[in-house]
Amino acid sequence: MAPSLQVFFSEGATEMAIWLAIVALAFVLLVTIKMLRIRHVIVYGYQQALKYSRGRYAGTLGPGSYWIASSFSLIVAVDTRTEFVTIPGQDVLSADGVALKVSLAAEFQLVDADLAVNKTANFRSSLYLTLQMALREIITSEKIDALLENRAGISAKLMELASGKASALGLKLVSADVKDVMLSGDMKRAYAQVIKAQKEGQAALERARGETAALRNLANAAHTMDENPNLLQLRALQALADSSGNTLVLGLQSVAIPLAKGNGKPQQTPRKRGREEE
Repeated sequence: MAPSLQVFFSEGATEMAIWLAIVALAFVLLVTIKMLRIRHVIVYGYQQALKYSRGRYAGTLGPGSYWIASSFSLIVAVDTRTEFVTIPGQDVLSADGVALKVSLAAEFQLVDADLAVNKTANFRSSLYLTLQMALREIITSEKIDALLENRAGISAKLMELASGKASALGLKLVSADVKDVMLSGDMKRAYAQVIKAQKEGQAALERARGETAALRNLANAAHTMDENPNLLQLRALQALADSSGNTLVLGLQSVAIPLAKGNGKPQQTPRKRGREEE
């Protein structure tokens, strides 16, 4: 065989071998992917992802894109957005033995997926029980009057008692507020009577204050008139000037009231003029 033909066949064999190697590698890769079940997983910004390898916890993943071999690995995404939990009316006795029902609304957020999922069977139920027990502890230590007057104080104490236990569950307690404080029918009527008595007492006190102020003003006026008798006459003239023509009878002192002036001398009354003529 000629040397050129040998070179041709050798180059063709080499190229064929390369293509066969590529095909074989692709086949092996496809088989491997099928056996390992490699898949693409996306963790969104409002999630944390727990990665498990052969059933063991392997770490917490943040938001991003991941490739995993699902045949022996698993990624579990957990929502970290805030959630609400509502505790309906709880029958509790206050420190002074008054039966009442208290309802509660709380807002929480998952901050540690490992604690919330791996260390607790159900973190929502655990938080519910934590808030319920904290609420009962607060109510049984306070008297009914303090509870009704200071509902904001109940919420503050509830946050103080439950925040630490919520953190141990991998949760952040954002808020905890008392929704309703409900009394029995008898207690409602009793408190309505108390409030009515308080309002009536306040009204009577205001009336007494008004009467006292009026009497004080009258006493001051009488004292002023005793010191200045002419003020009474001036007040009578003012009343006459303000009258609309109706008859006005006043009891005044028997002292002549100068109404007009003529030539610098006050006019004389008819009775006094008659005496001078006599």
